[in-house]
Amino acid sequence: MRTSHVLADSDHWPAMFRALRHRNYRLFFSGQLISLTGTWMQSVAQGWLVLRLSDSPFLLGLVAAANSLPVLLFSLFAGTIADRFPKRRILLITQSTAMALAAILAALTLSGMVQIGHVLILALLLGVVNAFDAPARQAFTVEMVGREDLLNAIALNSSIFNGARTMGPAVAGMVVAWIGEGPAFLFNALSFGAVLASLLLMRLDSQAPAGPRRGGMLQAGLRYIMTEPNVRALLFRAGAVSFFCFVHLPLLPVFARDILHIGAAGLGWLSAASGLGSLVAALILAQLRDDAPRDKLLTAAALLYAPLLIAFTQARNVPLALVLIGLCGWAGVTTMALTNTLIQLIVPDELRGRVMSVFTLMLMGLSPLGGMLAGTIAELTGNVPLVVAGSAVIGWVLVVLVERRAPTGKEHTPAAPSTTGQT
Repeated sequence: MRTSHVLADSDHWPAMFRALRHRNYRLFFSGQLISLTGTWMQSVAQGWLVLRLSDSPFLLGLVAAANSLPVLLFSLFAGTIADRFPKRRILLITQSTAMALAAILAALTLSGMVQIGHVLILALLLGVVNAFDAPARQAFTVEMVGREDLLNAIALNSSIFNGARTMGPAVAGMVVAWIGEGPAFLFNALSFGAVLASLLLMRLDSQAPAGPRRGGMLQAGLRYIMTEPNVRALLFRAGAVSFFCFVHLPLLPVFARDILHIGAAGLGWLSAASGLGSLVAALILAQLRDDAPRDKLLTAAALLYAPLLIAFTQARNVPLALVLIGLCGWAGVTTMALTNTLIQLIVPDELRGRVMSVFTLMLMGLSPLGGMLAGTIAELTGNVPLVVAGSAVIGWVLVVLVERRAPTGKEHTPAAPSTTGQT
């Protein structure tokens, strides 16, 4: 049931921001912008902390993998939870738990007691939280804005994620360089207050029923994916890009310190440049009309990602590296945001949580595992740029195979809402 509370003057919102005409979504948008800034600050500070404590590319990848392992284990089950229980309630629990974990990491770091083992355990626990948070959050979007503004809301979600990714790392790089990692973790813990407040202030229909018990069957969601070739192709492409082309993300501290020699502040700028490119992509997508050729744009971005990443690994000039990592950010977000959009247009409402849990697995579960594998090989070979470039080549080949085998006529009209709740 849609409970978005559209304002009477909704038509006055520019097309680029039309999802903001919904009061609940405006609350969500503002809360997420603050909270995600803290999240990105912690991400950059944590990477630098691990490198400082261990001097190991392998452990950088291992911490990222620890965060992803629970996503691989629990995200499919979490999708059934998102389809059966109120999504706001799930988000209140997951965001409160993430706040507590960030506070513990801040306390350990500020007290000087933090060890690699602490970081690994907290990353693992945060992965459990993310496994349940991401499917519920993505499926919650349609409840805030309805189907008519879903595409714009997904693009705006990506814009706040990447706007925070632009600001957070730049601030974190300076904070870490000046006073250490602890304050960045503390800010992240405090920032969760904004998203919790936004969720509590929303006006939702208390009579909205939970998902049907039969609709909670995991097998139904997997069966749907296996029998829907367009969704299957979209998910496979996302998995290939995530596993093979996102490997540079956990290894950025190595590029900053050992390849480009720009230190912690430079790591912040690299992450911010990637975020800026991603933000540009999200803002472009927010302006797309309903008749825009989304499949063609998705194909172009997915095919360009690997060549751009290979060029970044070979760059030794800092301004050029910043430009290339920014273009990688554009390609990555364009690929994933359009994949998210097309899947949500195809999937029926009663299967949304389960199908989006598989997308979450592809995006959040596979990416850190690819980073861990790349970090392990890089530690053995001593050549991080070559390992990242080789992984990108494999990802590009798989994307080409998907494009050659994908069904024709991939553009879809929105799936009709289910009236029976059966799967």
